[in-house]
Amino acid sequence: MPDYLDDLRFAHVLADAADAATMDRFKALDLKVETKPDMTPVSEADKAAEELIRGQLQRARPRDAVLGEEYGVQGTGPRRWVIDPIDGTKNYVRGVPVWATLISLMEAGDTGFQPVVGVVSAPALGRRWWAAKGHGAFTGRSLSSSSRLHVSRVSKLTDASFAYSSLSGWEEQGRLGGFLDLTREVWRTRAYGDFWPYMLVAEGAVDICAEPELSLWDMAANAIIVTEAGGTFTGLDGRPGPHSGNAAASNGLLHDELLGYLNQRY
Repeated sequence: MPDYLDDLRFAHVLADAADAATMDRFKALDLKVETKPDMTPVSEADKAAEELIRGQLQRARPRDAVLGEEYGVQGTGPRRWVIDPIDGTKNYVRGVPVWATLISLMEAGDTGFQPVVGVVSAPALGRRWWAAKGHGAFTGRSLSSSSRLHVSRVSKLTDASFAYSSLSGWEEQGRLGGFLDLTREVWRTRAYGDFWPYMLVAEGAVDICAEPELSLWDMAANAIIVTEAGGTFTGLDGRPGPHSGNAAASNGLLHDELLGYLNQRY
């Protein structure tokens, strides 16, 4: 089995470059922000970071395909880099430091494309998380200065911390009743949002999290980090991996109960 460590090291190089570009424009008074057709914001920093990453990939991995939030898919083949240049753009443009660049390498297999490398870099928080298939998940300042991640061992919902983004998406999907029942059952709820709850699950600081609507670039890096930390990452339909258009992540012990509540419909 490939060890993917060269790809992981390269993903860190990509993240370093993206961090420099995004931090340079964070809180800039002249930051340009547009509205995309789906009514979500995109800043000049989103576009610049993705262009930077794509340029480095073209030079160093010309045979690999690339899928990014801002510029779509380019190339074909069994290996595909998936990029979200700034996950949490709404935070970024308002000066909230909870945003990150998400970089994943996905590889074709028997069950379709699955993530084999993931890096989540949140420079405004001074944090980075990463994983490679079969090598575990880590957090730290660099590959040589890191600590291994492990999910929690909490086995009862009444002892669990549940993280989510917002209420509106659950209501739109007719899942709000089950969502609210879950919030009443768990020990604690917090709306951290975006990439952060998945990293907190991987760290063992949060036990379960879920979002009702997501794109592949929102999930690919998170999925490999959670699973390599010993957790479970699926869609709300229970399908493993980042392909369901939504996500549920847990320490594994609480996953069936998590899905049970979120699939209640009223």
